[in-house]
Amino acid sequence: TVEDTDATLEDISRLFGDDIARLVDGVTKLTKLELQSDRTKQAENFRKLVVAMSEDIRVLLVKLADRLHNLRTLKYVRSEKSRRRTASETLEIYAPLAERIGVQTWRDELVDLAFAEINPEARDGINTRLEYLRSNGKELVTQVISELKRILSDYNVEAEVTGREKAAHSIWLKMQRKDAPFEALTDIMAFRVSVPEIADCYQALGAIHASFPVLPGRFKDFISTPKPNGYQSIHTAVIGPEQMRIEVQIRTTEMHQVAEYGVAAHWRYKQGGEGHGGRQYGWIRGLLDILDQAGGPEEFLEHTKLEMYQDQVFCFTPKGDLISLPNGATIIDFAYAVHSEVGDKCVGAKVNGRMAPVRTRLKNGDQVDILTARNHTPSPEWERFVVTGRARASIRRMIRLEQRDQFIALGREVVRRVLTSAGRTFSERELGPALDRFKLDDVEDLYSNLGEGLHTEGELAAVFQPVKPEFDVDEAALARAKPIASPASADGTRPKALTLKGLIPGMAVHYARCCHPLPGDRIVGIVTTGKGVAIHMSECSTLEAFGHTPERWLDVDWNDGSELENHTGRVRVILANEPGSLGAMSNTIGKHKGNISHLRFANRAADFFELMVDIEVESLDHLANIIAALRTDSLITSIEREGA
Repeated sequence: TVEDTDATLEDISRLFGDDIARLVDGVTKLTKLELQSDRTKQAENFRKLVVAMSEDIRVLLVKLADRLHNLRTLKYVRSEKSRRRTASETLEIYAPLAERIGVQTWRDELVDLAFAEINPEARDGINTRLEYLRSNGKELVTQVISELKRILSDYNVEAEVTGREKAAHSIWLKMQRKDAPFEALTDIMAFRVSVPEIADCYQALGAIHASFPVLPGRFKDFISTPKPNGYQSIHTAVIGPEQMRIEVQIRTTEMHQVAEYGVAAHWRYKQGGEGHGGRQYGWIRGLLDILDQAGGPEEFLEHTKLEMYQDQVFCFTPKGDLISLPNGATIIDFAYAVHSEVGDKCVGAKVNGRMAPVRTRLKNGDQVDILTARNHTPSPEWERFVVTGRARASIRRMIRLEQRDQFIALGREVVRRVLTSAGRTFSERELGPALDRFKLDDVEDLYSNLGEGLHTEGELAAVFQPVKPEFDVDEAALARAKPIASPASADGTRPKALTLKGLIPGMAVHYARCCHPLPGDRIVGIVTTGKGVAIHMSECSTLEAFGHTPERWLDVDWNDGSELENHTGRVRVILANEPGSLGAMSNTIGKHKGNISHLRFANRAADFFELMVDIEVESLDHLANIIAALRTDSLITSIEREGA
């Protein structure tokens, strides 16, 4: 890189050419950026690396070589904090990247050196045990290799067979995952069979399966379905000689070169072919999609880690297109993998021909037909169960867009109030002084900033009425406003307990329709001029608009008598379009002592309805019980609480 040196990119270009200069620029960190923290700096540097390697994948090779050199010399860094940060960053980002481009030899060394810094005791302990096995188990390893060679020869398969133990970090992860000691692990050894041609791979597989008992669930064919990094191999596990569980990898010589050296091996075998552009790699295109959706560098880094870390499942569209997803991926993850618009409008799917809710986790070989609705938007609830970075970034993007629309509407009302109070007509032509005051170019940006609370109503009023105080609760309006009535009990009297703690008796109260709070939710009160107090859930996104006016906030809570009153909870339901489905839903709600106060069809399609249903309930637990009961109904594809 050219950081911390007197050299410039122009010097590099003049001495080595423009191509090399671009590579150097791609791996030069953004040291001149005044970023808020090491975390933000790490995220921004990673963002730049992704952009650079999308243009030339060799940028990543240079960066990985640089990182490997850093780890080999890590012992000379005095600061333990710096050493651990470098090691953690390597395990979280650079080792998965090395694996993604298939440079397995570099990946293994990166992981081992980082593991040595983060947990030296565990690494040394595992290596000591491996050395013991190595010295005492030579005959067994040799026996397995000889037996495999004999079997393959009997089946006329020309092959080279080698054996090795798994890496210390891989063994440690398996010990953590299984919560088992080293001695309890039975598949520490792995054997590799290299053959000349692809057909020989399957012949070798048949020979091995015919000769040893096969361990179920351990067979994977990455030849017919390669990994995104180009890796191809057949993996299987059998019970070998001496009842030893062994893992066997079968691949051609060319596949082995690609497995060890990744993209560099591709260039070796295909010189003068596709060039070095990174966009030809699907996973890099995926990272660029996440970059487009993410709200900032730290969010991008978070989503990318999700994308790189996990094993994969392979599913198919109705047309037979293969979609590769991380293990545990849901229908929503699949929909966003097809296209961001498909994900935004997804309301469910047919998995292998049967209706399935959006939370359904997919398995290898599933055929997934996504169902969409034109006016549907993502639910914030989705973010809790999706696993891909692309899905999470897209959901957050849509939530931000929806919030902006809400902020614009709120801000427009603020402007209307201020202009009316100043004796002016509500017109965007009147807002020139405010745009100048806040250094904004667009009226919608002014509305959004006011709605979000980035600028206050008082600051806007000062533009038109410099003497007006920043905030003034209209006490007279509060006094005139009609308070919420308490429901009558069975004998016609009113419960003595107030519904809410923290309010003055007789104060006007209404429950916010943006979040529909229920007894059991954590809540806050917001004083609004002329409307009394609005009760919101404490997690309600609308509260961001009042962040700069703390004088409006009231500390409130539910009283013991709150469940004597009916409250409205709202749910979004995806219901199969079949005779009796709506009646069945209504019966379930009634059976659990809920009452439908309002129902709206948000979308209608041939296979399903999307409904917004307001249900009168006593509390959050009451609504949760109704939702749980509805989820057991096979006619209901999805049900989520709105506003939560």
